[in-house]
Amino acid sequence: MWELRLGDEIDDYCVKCRRLTNHSIVSMVDTKAAKVRCRTCYSDHDFRNEQAPPSKKELARQKELFNAVLAGVAPAEASAAETPVDADNPPTLSEAATEPESAAAPAKSKKKKA
Repeated sequence: MWELRLGDEIDDYCVKCRRLTNHSIVSMVDTKAAKVRCRTCYSDHDFRNEQAPPSKKELARQKELFNAVLAGVAPAEASAAETPVDADNPPTLSEAATEPESAAAPAKSKKKKA
């Protein structure tokens, strides 16, 4: 296989055209293309390795599965948070992250000058 160089043509998914088109390499990191320019609409974007972004249907399915996993984990964390903390056994990082912060700083509001 040959080495890629600046200006070489490669195929990639264009987010503006929403299809696989020819692109020119604009910038590189090591020996891999980092940014490319579409030769149809001339928009620059990161090299995506010819992969289209996930559809909205796929994203909704992933979110649903993630929420189902969280629903299964949440009851176990709630019972762990209710247990008293021993002086000999300090809480772990995951337990400390679930506890609310009592010393949260109040939000500052900006006033417009008249």
